[in-house]
Amino acid sequence: MSANLTLLIVVGVLVACGVYLLLERTVTKMLLGILLFSNAVNLLILTMGGPDGAAPIRGTVDIEHSTMADPLAQALVLTAIVITMGVSAFVLALAYRSYILTTSEKVENDPEDVGIAARQPEEPEE
Repeated sequence: MSANLTLLIVVGVLVACGVYLLLERTVTKMLLGILLFSNAVNLLILTMGGPDGAAPIRGTVDIEHSTMADPLAQALVLTAIVITMGVSAFVLALAYRSYILTTSEKVENDPEDVGIAARQPEEPEE
């Protein structure tokens, strides 16, 4: 079995763009990064699912295809779409709540976290 090189390059570009957007400081760009990344993973699952085939239903006859399609890849993609939609709704709710509280969608550093990161590590006692 060989994979389509063009689809794998598209998956790589989508993953790269998704990770770049996830590293941004605004919630909208993070959401777009999550969506791009999840679409890339769905495309990768379908690409690795194997060649197309007949419908995976017993008793059906397809003249064009001699083998049945793998239904596992389709089920995984359907599940991933539902999970992505739930995560997207959650991120949108967080963005709305953040905008209502701070009137900004940019994620700022927490002053306590900055203070903890700036502390010197303590010497272990012997």
